[in-house]
Amino acid sequence: MSPPVLHKFANRLRRLSTLCLVLCSLSIVSPPVRASTDAVNESHWVPVEGGQVYVLVRGAHRTSPILLWLHGGPGGAERPLFRLFNSDLERDFVVAYLDQRGAGRSYDADASLDRLTIAQHLQDLDRVVDDLRARYLQPKVVLVGHSWGSALGLLYARDHALKVAAFVSVGQVVATTENETAQLTFVTNEAARRGESKDLQSALHEIGNPPLGWQQDLALQQWVDRYGGVFHQPPSQLKAMVTGVALGYVTPWEIYKIIAGNNASLSAMNVELQRLDLRKAVTQLDVPLLMIAGKYDRVTDRVLARQLFDQLRDTDKTFVTFYASAHNVPFEEPARFNSLVRGFAMTHAGSK
Repeated sequence: MSPPVLHKFANRLRRLSTLCLVLCSLSIVSPPVRASTDAVNESHWVPVEGGQVYVLVRGAHRTSPILLWLHGGPGGAERPLFRLFNSDLERDFVVAYLDQRGAGRSYDADASLDRLTIAQHLQDLDRVVDDLRARYLQPKVVLVGHSWGSALGLLYARDHALKVAAFVSVGQVVATTENETAQLTFVTNEAARRGESKDLQSALHEIGNPPLGWQQDLALQQWVDRYGGVFHQPPSQLKAMVTGVALGYVTPWEIYKIIAGNNASLSAMNVELQRLDLRKAVTQLDVPLLMIAGKYDRVTDRVLARQLFDQLRDTDKTFVTFYASAHNVPFEEPARFNSLVRGFAMTHAGSK
């Protein structure tokens, strides 16, 4: 699912940064994790077919269970966002922040776009999971997937249950083309309610009908964002930029890679994503599942997510709605989100 959060901010600030939109005031930043003698503060590159991917790892104790974040997009590196809003999880887990192939620091302008496929992302993820398990002497990892990362994580958990202790899905991607249809219905109804149908009609002429190209999809996302489907309560963009850079979660020299990688991934994977329907691809899951949805989320359709959730057979599963959030639950209600994820993950991963 294309990341409207990133692109909206890039468009408004002359594409200055696609990460800073949701980095807001210091008042909601998690307190720094106090260092201990066995704390983890490292980053490394994991070799994958035809390249390498970047992984940042932080944690108060090296022997804690591993929690691996899977960002959205595809190509929408969210490492700074997770660290700013959700780093409290580093107190209880060895938290790994992966920049997927083609995203963030893993972006390589010379790499072939042919490798930006779902199958290749799954293969890359398996390399990363094995690397983390060996590096920190853990049998399994907890996966947390946001937006596109929810699709990647669900497919991986389906195929590698012996390596996954639990899976947390946030803003679950299900079926891209149906999702776009639901978005068009949402923005049409909301425009009519607000008396803005004339403005929308002009835009819809350019957007067209699903399945959409990646640029048309981004144009539609701007209307979804305008009507509160991305954030229920949008953060301050100025504070976002200042805070993100000041705390070192994003650096000025990363900006080009972030923007270029995001666009390259969306372009390369659009056709494959339009064919995606996880209701057909995943009918059973042998991994405990926590599926989280924001009440106001229109980036991914909550109805489709619930359909997928309900059909999963023989699965230890829980569905939770956050009533003050849209698509970006981890950043809109971080305290509640962190607490819920901590309890669920610790229950299934345990302490070593």
